[in-house]
Amino acid sequence: MKHWEITDTGLIRHENQDAFGFAQLPGGYAVAVVCDGMGGVAGGSIASTVAVETFIRTLTETLHSGHTDRAVQEAVTAANAAIRQRAAGHPELKSMGTTLVSALVKGDKVLISNVGDSRAYLAGADGLRQISRDHSLVEDMVEKGDLTPGQARSHPRRNLITRALGPDPAVEADGFPLQWKPGDFLLLCSDGLVNTVTDQEIMFEILHNGQPEDCLQRLMAISKQRGAPDNVTAILLMND
Repeated sequence: MKHWEITDTGLIRHENQDAFGFAQLPGGYAVAVVCDGMGGVAGGSIASTVAVETFIRTLTETLHSGHTDRAVQEAVTAANAAIRQRAAGHPELKSMGTTLVSALVKGDKVLISNVGDSRAYLAGADGLRQISRDHSLVEDMVEKGDLTPGQARSHPRRNLITRALGPDPAVEADGFPLQWKPGDFLLLCSDGLVNTVTDQEIMFEILHNGQPEDCLQRLMAISKQRGAPDNVTAILLMND
């Protein structure tokens, strides 16, 4: 498996509150994770960094059981607790939190997990498919039929998420098991990418427009051409 990462503050924000990580784990597993922090100038970057570090460390300790669903949820629970512990006694960090999207990979088996609106996509012979489901106000409205997906992209409340690490004492990740084939790609990204680059453009850049090692730079360039008002972070995995 090959992997590439990119992160950028964007053209408007003064601080990058995204964080990401990739690690090889015991038992032949690999994990990639992207977090998009929120909650004030200091809080967002602290929350996302704490979440990435705690999530990977906890997985390293718990994967030996072989129960990937349980291990990921334990890692999410530990990351949530670590953020809340870091905020305790610091009023300026009271509202900090973060999204999390991860891919736990072993061979042809993948477990995608997410909290919030950072996304995971699978790209391959059948095109591009979003695997994760956004925990957001507009996603709930789309599911109810109150908005179309196109309307959701430009809705003024599209950044309001309904689940995150940090704000609540307990949080659960949604899990999406899948199999991927040689030549398939997994993309994990913060909403700074998907709010500026369409799914069709993501599919084209991953599958049809040159070498995969340059793909994330091309996607970042598109985002910046459109103003990149938010931090942009992505990890691309290739099953080779």
